[in-house]
Amino acid sequence: MKVRPDQERFVSPVVKSLAEAYVHPEVAWPRLILDGDRPVGFLMAFLDIDWNGEGVDFRSGLWRLNVAPDAQGRGVGRFAVESVAAEIRRRGGKRMYVTWEPGEDGPEGFYRRLGFRLTGEKSEDQTVGVLDLTHPS
Repeated sequence: MKVRPDQERFVSPVVKSLAEAYVHPEVAWPRLILDGDRPVGFLMAFLDIDWNGEGVDFRSGLWRLNVAPDAQGRGVGRFAVESVAAEIRRRGGKRMYVTWEPGEDGPEGFYRRLGFRLTGEKSEDQTVGVLDLTHPS
């Protein structure tokens, strides 16, 4: 599942995500997104990850999102975010986190339009956003 060349610096390839899911099966939730029988995207969520490594701040959210170039702008990304939010709610979660690489043409506008707000935190030089799941979207 390739993204547009100008987006490659903002997201890891699916093969890396699958390797990480294999190494971290207790927290990784990888999913292929289909339009009929055609793959149009890939998402991987993280569920109840120990955010700071101290066993007190467990978070869930969107780890990776790749959308095929010809499927972009057609609701695939929104569907992915809503699917992860639904799974987090199903597990009792009240917040959904996401990180993104800052930069021109990056995904920040997409996440902000979906209601994510900045936390003021950084994670490995990435911006951290949070979405309140206690209110219906």
